[in-house]
Amino acid sequence: MEAKTMIIADIADNVRRVFQILNEKSKQVEKQTGLTSPQLWAIKLMAENTTLRVSDLARRMYLHPATVVGILDRLESRGLARRSGCEKDRRVVWVELTASGKKLVVEAPEVVQGHLVSGLSELSQEGLNDINRGLKKLIKVFSVQKMQSRLSLSQEANIPGKRGKRRGKLES
Repeated sequence: MEAKTMIIADIADNVRRVFQILNEKSKQVEKQTGLTSPQLWAIKLMAENTTLRVSDLARRMYLHPATVVGILDRLESRGLARRSGCEKDRRVVWVELTASGKKLVVEAPEVVQGHLVSGLSELSQEGLNDINRGLKKLIKVFSVQKMQSRLSLSQEANIPGKRGKRRGKLES
C-alpha cells in the first residue's frame, strides 16, 4: 500500500473513532440520565459553583449564550436548574442547580465534552493550532464550512456569533 493510501486509511479510521466515541458516550448519558450530553455537561459545570452567570456558563461550554439559554430552558422544565435575575443589573441572569439537579449530577457519568475540553486544555498552543488547522481542512474536504454546528446527539445548535474567529471556530 502506498504511503498516501495508508495515511488516508488512518485518517478515515480516526474519524470513525471520533464519531463512535461521541455516539456511544452520548447514548450512554441519555440512557442513564434522560439528558442530552450538552444538558448534562451544563449541570456538571453548574455543580462546580454555587451560582453561575449564564454568560459564564456559556463561556465555559464554548457556546453562544443563546444556545445555553435553550439548554437551561429544558433543564428548568425538568426541575433540575433555576434561573434568577440580578437586582443590581437586570442584564445579568444567575443559574443554579435545584436539589434534584444536585442529586442527578452525583450519579451521572462523565460527558465526552468534558473529556475533550480537559484533554485539549493540556495541549500546547502549537498542538491546539495543529488540530484546529487539520479540522478546518477536514471540514473543507466535506464542504461544510457554512454548516451550523449541532451539539452531539442533541437538537441544540450552537448559534454563531462574533466570537467565531477569536476562538478559532468556523463562521457561518
